[in-house]
Amino acid sequence: MVILKSPSEIDKIRQSNVIVAEVLEILRQKIKCGADTLTLDKLSEEIALARNATPAFKGYRGYPYSLCTSVNHQVVHGFPSKRSLEEGDILSMDFGIFYNGYYGDAAITVPVGEISGAAQRLIKTTEKALFSGIEQAVPGKRLSDISHAIQSHVEAAGFSVVRRFVGHGIGKALHEDPQVPNYGKPGMGIRLKPGMVLAIEPMVNIGGYEVKTLEDGWTTVTKDGSLSAHFEHTIAITEDGPVILSTTNGRE
Repeated sequence: MVILKSPSEIDKIRQSNVIVAEVLEILRQKIKCGADTLTLDKLSEEIALARNATPAFKGYRGYPYSLCTSVNHQVVHGFPSKRSLEEGDILSMDFGIFYNGYYGDAAITVPVGEISGAAQRLIKTTEKALFSGIEQAVPGKRLSDISHAIQSHVEAAGFSVVRRFVGHGIGKALHEDPQVPNYGKPGMGIRLKPGMVLAIEPMVNIGGYEVKTLEDGWTTVTKDGSLSAHFEHTIAITEDGPVILSTTNGRE
């Protein structure tokens, strides 16, 4: 069941997502050769707790960390580690918090030093695909219009969109209805309405879209070993169109 949020609820979800955006921005500035993702994980938790927020992922279905850190061919749910980041790596960071009764959730992919042209194009394409999907989040359109816009942008660039994982509704629960696939035909699914709050999150591979999960039960990688990028924003659908909640100032 899709839960429509009131303006006051959307404001609370915005407050949660502003914290997420602030954490990710601080972490972004720490990314350099020699940094390790376990330190980033600890920092993310410290910042959240200092803002009276609780990391949303730690303990969720048994996930052992606060921050998901996925390097290079890792798609999502990568475990932080003491491994030093190296020149040319790309790092996806997915972070969520629970604050004042509501969840926030967002993700970014960042370069480590100088990266290849293909990696640069992958990051830019994935982020633009996210915004292409957000542009479709207006009242009266269908859910799959978001999905189709993402897939179309990704495939026009010669990349593939991961199909195993989807975006989701968000609010008092981290994952709510509806699921938001990143591929599909337009004009399908539920009608979009004001009050819907969605976490839209394309994951894009340079190679094929197939993925596999490692023995830790969480870390998911591309089957062909190709690079992968991930971006996510939490947005609210309003009468005037989509509003991005997961920015440092809470609006786009």
